[in-house]
Amino acid sequence: MSNIAEIVPPEAAAQSPFIKELVKVWRAQDTHGTWDSKSDLDLLEPYILDKEKRRALPIMGDPDPETIWRLELFFNAIALSIERATGVMVTPMLKMSHEGFGRMVLLGGRLVVVNKQLRDVHRFGFDSLSKLAEEGAKYVQAGVEMIERFPDVARY
Repeated sequence: MSNIAEIVPPEAAAQSPFIKELVKVWRAQDTHGTWDSKSDLDLLEPYILDKEKRRALPIMGDPDPETIWRLELFFNAIALSIERATGVMVTPMLKMSHEGFGRMVLLGGRLVVVNKQLRDVHRFGFDSLSKLAEEGAKYVQAGVEMIERFPDVARY
């Protein structure tokens, strides 16, 4: 049975709320208009690591600064999406070794809204744009549910 993310065309995935938020986060980084001529799909292309691209990467390796930056923007978009849905300010915190192992947490008030153990960050990416949209939406939903479950802690 095929995964739903594999059959969703990129144009449809690009319309998902999470992908739209991720594009906004990327566009906000471009203070000089360098990416104005780039399409949204071109901006997000570095997130797509199909099997060939993934195979070309070493099994062990240190993440480069651009990969870490993409990871941070991914979780920033998640944090902003959770904020929009709940009204609770969500702050990302990343702690990672130079080898690409660590943890990303998103905090809302005193609540850990999202907690993601990181490993092999040098290989951070998704099989398709649909999978990127699906994973982002999954984290957003989990964060919203956590805030709904513990609203007093999130709004402390």
